[in-house]
Amino acid sequence: MNIAVLGTGHMGTTLAGGLLAAGHTVTFGSRHPEQHTDLAAPVVSTVEAIGSADIVVNALAASASLQALGPLADELAGKVVLDIGNAVSPDFELLYPDTSLGERLQQALPAAKVVKSLNTLPGTVTVAPQSVAEPTSVFLSGDDADAKALVGSLLADLGWDAARQIDLGGIETARGVEHYFLLFVAMMQRFRGADFNIRVVR
Repeated sequence: MNIAVLGTGHMGTTLAGGLLAAGHTVTFGSRHPEQHTDLAAPVVSTVEAIGSADIVVNALAASASLQALGPLADELAGKVVLDIGNAVSPDFELLYPDTSLGERLQQALPAAKVVKSLNTLPGTVTVAPQSVAEPTSVFLSGDDADAKALVGSLLADLGWDAARQIDLGGIETARGVEHYFLLFVAMMQRFRGADFNIRVVR
């Protein structure tokens, strides 16, 4: 697949590395592509990256995602947008305590197909689920079944087989996985940077 990764920070570059290793074509989208000459994939303007993409990964700073992507509603129309962010303040306070970034992005991009996933685990585990000792879980939220299936196939390419993927339902369920970030931070501090994730057992 052709994948546009919007954002050149830690999560964006880590995920891009995993996608490239899985055989996908990755293009970074940036407001200032000329400033990024040392990345593992080409860097072009945000609009150019979106244009050729099968999936657009929102790896921008989550606190600024709405402001950055809202004006691109026409460019993102019909696109599958994989949102991996947790919108929090510098003090790790939830910016949307009564809703979620995923929901707000879907409202701001009504013709796009927003899927929330990969926001409940460290970036290193995102692209290497085998780095933790036991099989763990990854979640998907979104209103479009075909979009979730496409994202699910991408997750499988990263090592998240179907048994590890949990489809929570519509985009409104992104609220739960985003609010989980508070617990994620507490565990991250407790485990002092070691790889970890959770597993749903039924």
